[in-house]
Amino acid sequence: MIEIDHHQTHNGDGWMLSLRRTVDPEKLDSERHPLLIIPGYGMNSFIFGFHPRGTSMEAVLASHGFEVWSVDLRGQGRSRSVGGSLRYHLEDLVLYDVAAAVRFVVGTTKTRAKDLDLIGCSLGATMMFAHVVCQKEHQGRRLVNMGGPVRWVQVHPLLRVAFASPRVVEALPFRGTRHLARVALPALRRVPWLLSLYLHPSHIDMSRAGELSRTVENPNRHINADIARWMNLRDPMIGGRNIAEELKNIRLPLLTMVANADGIVPRATTLWPHETIGSPQKKVVEVGTDDEPMAHADMFIHDRAPERVFNPLGDWLSTES
Repeated sequence: MIEIDHHQTHNGDGWMLSLRRTVDPEKLDSERHPLLIIPGYGMNSFIFGFHPRGTSMEAVLASHGFEVWSVDLRGQGRSRSVGGSLRYHLEDLVLYDVAAAVRFVVGTTKTRAKDLDLIGCSLGATMMFAHVVCQKEHQGRRLVNMGGPVRWVQVHPLLRVAFASPRVVEALPFRGTRHLARVALPALRRVPWLLSLYLHPSHIDMSRAGELSRTVENPNRHINADIARWMNLRDPMIGGRNIAEELKNIRLPLLTMVANADGIVPRATTLWPHETIGSPQKKVVEVGTDDEPMAHADMFIHDRAPERVFNPLGDWLSTES
């Protein structure tokens, strides 16, 4: 029986971050390192504990014997401001939020480990890479990149247009995104090509769109500007450091998971950090087929995600490096 409990920790910058711990007490191996899942942009951690038709990512990993943690960064899920500003940047998420979550998990885990494995999802993977570059004592042991960019070697034309001007995207506030998703997702089943960059509704139980929308968050306009500048420059600058250039100095084992029909972070962009990182131990797992393609979000909610994404991820993490 899966057990779930909730925790909070201060990020040192005016926000209480929310963390969720998932374990299977009968299978938990206290010798294994805990896992920390970092969500991407415009989302929260809800989707890691939910699957429309099958077993969630957290539950699958817990069944492999892991203590699984998911974090809501500032502006996500159950996290809340305790005096923190809504004017924050990607750099703040890396230097404060991810660092605080890592410290909390390592300090709270009921395993015997003194470090942890990091799983970065979409922009969460960017933050994961930036964390291990910027934090000299980062306590990371192994890394998993699930569809995350570092250097934008390829950008979908629609994204390039959307993020063409940092000044324009920073001027546009976003409200009601979750409600819009709840209303629009069922209707968009009739025009799947509109969603195909992000997900394929023909392989997802869209009758549960109301629950799926719980993972949606309003984009932050200052982060939007950061992403626009990053796409223009190609490389992310965090703490005055070029994360792309410094990846070659990181030697942690890396698993890269690539969705075969990802229109948000194209294959070449997802694979760039894999090809660049200095680790001698790395593996690529490509998910999706011509008959059942997987786009960006499909890695978490596709009908076959438990067997084609979550179980291969658990198998790799279970292999001692």
